[in-house]
Amino acid sequence: MAKLLIVDDEKAIRSALRDILEYEGYEIDEARDGEEGLGMLQRTQYDVALCDIAMPKLNGLEMLQKARESSKGTQFVMISAYGNVENAVEATKSGAFDFITKPPDLNRLLITIRNAIERAKLEQETKTLKKRIYKLNEIVGESDPIRRVKETINRVAATEARVLITGPNGSGKEMVAKQIHEKGSRSAMSLVEVNCAAIPSELIESELFGHEKGAFTGAAARRVGKFEQADGGTLFLDEIGDMSLSAQAKVLRALQENKITRVGGDKEIKVNVRVIAATNKDLRQEIANGNFREDLFHRLSVIVIHVPPLADRRGDIPLLTDKFLQDIATEYGATAKDLTSDAMTYLQSLPWTGNVRELRNVVERLVIMCGDEINLEDVRAYA
Repeated sequence: MAKLLIVDDEKAIRSALRDILEYEGYEIDEARDGEEGLGMLQRTQYDVALCDIAMPKLNGLEMLQKARESSKGTQFVMISAYGNVENAVEATKSGAFDFITKPPDLNRLLITIRNAIERAKLEQETKTLKKRIYKLNEIVGESDPIRRVKETINRVAATEARVLITGPNGSGKEMVAKQIHEKGSRSAMSLVEVNCAAIPSELIESELFGHEKGAFTGAAARRVGKFEQADGGTLFLDEIGDMSLSAQAKVLRALQENKITRVGGDKEIKVNVRVIAATNKDLRQEIANGNFREDLFHRLSVIVIHVPPLADRRGDIPLLTDKFLQDIATEYGATAKDLTSDAMTYLQSLPWTGNVRELRNVVERLVIMCGDEINLEDVRAYA
């Protein structure tokens, strides 16, 4: 049952709205003024607040602005006898879901409340999903190298600085990029990922910048590139060391001018993108070999974060293994399995050339193939 709060200094209106809405099956609370309403909102979670604008002590707009600071997710429907454009605009700017004039049209009021409840549910589901995703992308470890990685992420996430993430394959570079995005000011916008190594060199420019219809054989329609898709958000260029020199030149221009041009087009398109890049290569050596532009390297490497191989942080293996056991159990809808101490010691002794990704695969294999307790013989057999 949805819970609604009616905030109005006129008792007759509160009573009339209560009768209507209780008949519709809603749970109703009342407040006589904005100050009382704000206190109730801070103590109780409501799906929707029906709020008058002209009230003593604290008017409806002031109450709305203060309530939005708590970010509880309550949707506000403002109701006022003064149905002027200024009030409606101000209410919308302050975060109100809708604005209705008195006396309210009953059908419109009920439809608005239903829509506001759906919005409240959707926002709550989005928050829950973000928390779940954040947990999946959590960087696990207590070793000194990982502590330094986490500290750097916390420092740079709130900035607009470009970040270059280095480290071997499977070490967790993508997770670092996701953490930077999720902790930054652009987290509400898209994180667009491009694996530069997986795209043929002749297609990478079209992938990044888009193309116009007829730009090349097979270009049957206009395509929006990754830079445009990431506008306002973050673009993650994974394995940038594998990008062609011609594409590097265009990426450099995009970073310098915040503009791109689609393949086959001549119109400049403004983009506002934070770029995070990653590579498993030594880019300074690639520069010396003539495979990577030095000016692009300096544009990308304002902050460099090195993710160490798993072999350099073996003390984190128990924490990582426990996390993977929990994650896999959640995926399979089962109870997490236990690992014996000698089995864990054996895991820590392995070379882990595939790094964290390899460890995750091994743990999943053990969960599938072994009983409730994973012992040393199991690990020797399947690791």
